[in-house]
Formats: sequence, structure tokens, C-alpha cells
Amino acid sequence: MCCSHQLVWVQGPIVVGAGPSGLAAAACLKEKGIDSLVLERSSCLAPLWQLKMYDRLSLHLPRQFCELPLFPFPASYPDYPTKQQFVAYLESYAAKFGINPMYNHTVVCAEFDERLMLWRVRTTQATGMMEDDVEYVSQWLVVATGENSEAVLPVIDGLEEFRGSVIHTSAYKSGSKFAGKTVLVVGCGNSGMEVCLDLCNHNGYPRIVVRDAVHILPREMLGQPTFRLAMWLLKWLPIHIVDRILLLVARAILGDTSQFGLKRPSLGPLELKSLSGKTPILDIGTLAKIKSGDIKVRPAIRRIAGQQVKFVDGRSEQFDAIVLATGYKSNVPCWLKDQGLFSEKDGLPRKAFPNGWKGERGLYSVGFSRRGLMGTAADARRIAHDIHMQWKSSKGRSRPAKPSP
Repeated sequence: MCCSHQLVWVQGPIVVGAGPSGLAAAACLKEKGIDSLVLERSSCLAPLWQLKMYDRLSLHLPRQFCELPLFPFPASYPDYPTKQQFVAYLESYAAKFGINPMYNHTVVCAEFDERLMLWRVRTTQATGMMEDDVEYVSQWLVVATGENSEAVLPVIDGLEEFRGSVIHTSAYKSGSKFAGKTVLVVGCGNSGMEVCLDLCNHNGYPRIVVRDAVHILPREMLGQPTFRLAMWLLKWLPIHIVDRILLLVARAILGDTSQFGLKRPSLGPLELKSLSGKTPILDIGTLAKIKSGDIKVRPAIRRIAGQQVKFVDGRSEQFDAIVLATGYKSNVPCWLKDQGLFSEKDGLPRKAFPNGWKGERGLYSVGFSRRGLMGTAADARRIAHDIHMQWKSSKGRSRPAKPSP
């Protein structure tokens, strides 16, 4: 394959990633009169939502907590917009602020040039028989690839030899292809629970692996969305008291979940989320299916042999398919050559929210706060303000010289 090389000077910031985080950062910058270059490795904006999310997905939190800066959801949207509605909202958001990402541009390396005092971001783009190697140079780099850029694939003894089908939730769209089949869902987060419900609704026979303690809360409490109620209570009460209230109401509504193999952690749901980033499950009907026996809970897997799965409690069952609801991870350490802002271990900022948005020498992060889209919105505003202050102070002074190839 032929290869060409270009060097492109970018006057404004370079934003890596055209998901909600990258769009939010670019919009906040645009609102302050600063254009940015948005690079996206996929062929569309928000590829996680468009290409890797299952069809029945809706936002787990009320829309008021999922709005991006400067642009509310349409009033006609429901409290919990669907995947399709959220994608349409993001497309409208990009159009409103004139954000036109450079698609199919994969960042392979980004590093700070000490000589030029600028960021050099190298990308590749395959176009037919030609591969373009383009290097973009800027004073600022905004990392917006997010916490969910790569699928996490667990190590399970015998998984490679499983004789049925194995897919990650990033490839799962609908339970229709699993009708009449016994499916093992590995992972008990919101996605794993919702995939199980979807399988039930398509006449599948799901089992879900629950290895650790987990908090399950009803999506609504006392006539209000649970998250909205929690945020209101936190204005007046300490987090451990709010957790206690949530668990008391959850117990009254859902009963004792431990009798179904769903033990609760010792820490309350909000405190656990704050300390570890582990999100409580907001139940939308899965628990009722577990109680009725339509979904069966299983402990950790010991090993797999053929289509037989052996669990740590000694039980053994045969499955037609396995769905890995094991989540995603950051890929930042693979391409960002900087060890200051991000941890090499997990690809997340070393400092906890709200202090993880800014690094040294014009490096920023957005969408890594473990606070969902609310955290994204807060980070995007801080980044735009910080760069705007530098932008204003540079007026009247000479801009950095364009680098030579």
C-alpha cells in the first residue's frame, strides 16, 4: 500500500474523539469563538452509540442529567430518550455548532514536542489503495476518547473452545437471533441486566453471571426518577444518609434481593459510585424476571468445556451462546505519549473529579470523570474557559510559529 505524509498546522485545539465528550468540548470552544479540529477514527459521530449499542437501549438517567452544554433536548423527548433519539440529538448538536469532525482518522501517536513547545498528533487514514499519514500540530490537545473506547474481554478458562457463539455486547443488537436458545450473559451491570430482559422478550432463556455484590435500585422512587431524587437529597444531607434512604425505599419496593443471588455491597450505592466508579443498576423490569425464574442467576464461571459451562458452586449447564457484558476501557495509553495526566494502568486521569480535566502544557481530558454526561458537560466548560483565557492573553503577542515539516 502506498503512503503519503502531510504536516498540518492547527490554530485552535485538536480534539481526539467525536463522541458526546468531543462534541461538548468543541461546542464550548466554538461558543467562545475558538474553532477546533475534531479527529474521529470511525466513519460517524458517536460511534459507540451508533455502532456498538443494542437496539432497545434508552438513557438510564433522566434527560435533564444527560444534556450537553448550551443545547437542551427537544421538549418532545421522553424522560429517558431512546438510543435513536440520543443519536439524533447529537447530530443536531453538531449541526448547531458547525462541528465537522475529520472521520476515519485514527490517532496512532500524540506527543509534546519540547523543541517546538507544541503537540504533534499523527494519524492514519486508509483511502482505497492509498494510506495517508497526516500529522497535526497545535498548542492544545483535548483527549475525548472516553472511558469506553475498547471492549473488555475477560479471561475465562476454555472460552476459546466454546462450541456455541460468543459475542461482546458491543456486537449485540437484539435478542431476536437468540429465540429458543439458552444464553449465558457474563456481567451484571446495567447492560448485562438489560440484555437479559431483551433476551426474555425475544423468547430466549438467559442466565446471568453475578460474581460480586451489586446494588439494584428501582428506576423511580416516590414518584420521581431515583437519580433525580438522590441529587435533590444530596443538597441537604450527607451521602451516607442519602444512601440509607435509597436502600430503605429500594427494600420496600424490590424486597430482599440477596435471596435471588444479588447481594448488596457494604458501601451504599452513591458512596460506592463515588469511590470506585461502579454504577448501581437501575431496574427496568429485569428483577421481576429473575423473581419469576425467567432469568436465572449464576455464580462465577470455573471453566468451559465444549458447550458445557461449569460454575464455582459445582453446577454445570449447557449453553447455545455466551454474551460478554463485561464493559469497556480507555485506550489512551496506546497512543498518548504522556505520563502526567493519564494513568498507564487504566487510561484514566490520575486525579479524581473534578480535578482530572487539565494536565500540563496544554493537555486536557473530557469524558473520563466517571460522572457520566454531567461530568462531561462540567469538564467541557472548564476546558473551554481555560483555553479561552490563554487565547485572549495571546492576542497582541505573536502566535507560535508554524513548524517546518
